[in-house]
Order: sequence, then C-alpha cells, then structure tokens
Amino acid sequence: MSFFEALILGLVQGLTEFLPVSSSGHIELGAHFLNVSNADNLLFSIVVHGATALSTIIIFRKYIGELIKDVLKFKWNDSTVFVVKIVISMIPVAIVGILFEDAITALFTGQILFVAGMLSITGILLLLTLFSPSREKDVSYIHSFVVGLSQAAAILPGISRSGATIATALLLGVDKNQAARFSFLMVLPPILGAMILKALDFAGTSQSAATVPVVALVTGFTTAFIAGLAACQWMINLVKRGKLLYFAIYCFTISISVIILTII
Repeated sequence: MSFFEALILGLVQGLTEFLPVSSSGHIELGAHFLNVSNADNLLFSIVVHGATALSTIIIFRKYIGELIKDVLKFKWNDSTVFVVKIVISMIPVAIVGILFEDAITALFTGQILFVAGMLSITGILLLLTLFSPSREKDVSYIHSFVVGLSQAAAILPGISRSGATIATALLLGVDKNQAARFSFLMVLPPILGAMILKALDFAGTSQSAATVPVVALVTGFTTAFIAGLAACQWMINLVKRGKLLYFAIYCFTISISVIILTII
C-alpha cells in the first residue's frame, strides 16, 4: 500500500464512518479500484477503525466521562439506564456477527455490485426520514433494540451504520439530538469488538505488519482521525437540521456509477 492509497482510504474511512454513506462500502470500493490486497486491507482496516473510534471518544468525551462516573456509583440513574439501552442495542449485531460470520466475511471480497445494491438501500432509508414524525421521544428500551436491528443490518457493506441507525430512530419519533448521540455511541462497542476480532484474524495469518509500510499506517490513522473528528461534528449538525436528503442522492449516484463502471 502506497502513501497515496493510505491517504485516500484513510480519508474515505474517516468521513464515511460518520456520514450516512457506509464506510465499509466505500472502503470496499476504494480497495477494489485502488487494487489493494486483502491482507493489506485487513491490517489497514484495523488501524483506521481505531482512528475513527478514537475520534468518537474525543467528540463525546465529556458525556462518556459523565456516563462512566455515574455508572461507577452503582445506582440506577439516567446514565445507568442509557448504558443498559446501549447494551440492548448490541444484542442483534452480536447475534448476527456470531451466527453468520463466515457468510458476512464472504461479502467483503470485492463484490462491488452487492455494495452498490446496498448503497441504494441506504439511500432509500435516508429518503424515508423525510416522512419521519415530528415527535420528540426519548430512546426507549424497545427503540434501543429496533435501532440495534438496523445496526445489525449495517454489517453488510454498503448499508450505512450511522444512516441506518439514525434513520430508524427518527422514524420511531426519537428526538434528533438523542438520535444522533445514541447512534454514534452505540457503535463504539461493536467497532472496538470488530477491531479486536480483526486483529486476532490478522495475527492468525502468515502475514506480518511489514506487509503495509509504517508510513502508510500512520498516514491512514492520522487522516481517518482528523476526517472523523470533522465528519462526526458535521453529521450531528446535519441531523439536527434534517439535511439527509443530499446523502440519499449521493448514495444513489455512487450506486449507479459503480454499476455502470462494472458493466463497462
């Protein structure tokens, strides 16, 4: 992997992890068109996902700190309730990840037509938010599980995790601020878990860290981290203003473009 490839893929990961356009789908497309090997893609994926997880923690550091402080009081308070809801939201993705790991892994092998189709589904989900109710509900336990189902579906490359979870929350009538915050925080445990699993997979292969130059890894991490900080804050503001239509158009455009390029 070259410096330029790392720069581009790091930027793609950082922006698309938070913007509702599917980071996994864009990384698959980027790796395909840049001809990045699977081994390189695996190690690089671990690094850039770590960068975006860190950017999430930085953006929500005060709220996360308050959650940890309140939970450690071992009392049933608002923070404890929120953490329980996060745990509930993780159940679907954990079940899907455990039962269908091999089938899901097979989809991350350059199947760009599948990615294109899933991007179209992401676009449809974002379009549906135009018809979301204007109610301002809190995230309930049931909401947590339903939004968790959306996160489980977002395991598929091309289905945006932030797009699917935020769209689902808005369609359930959840307050926009709560929808964005819950969406971004609920993905932290799965992202960190996926990183650990990928690291174990990489350690179990005959490849070594030398397959990707250190400069490329540092470049990818730095680019993904900085882009992630900007994209996360941008996305929070976009959700508040209800500006998701443009991303739906973008998803449809990329989907159609990939299909045409593949046919050609």
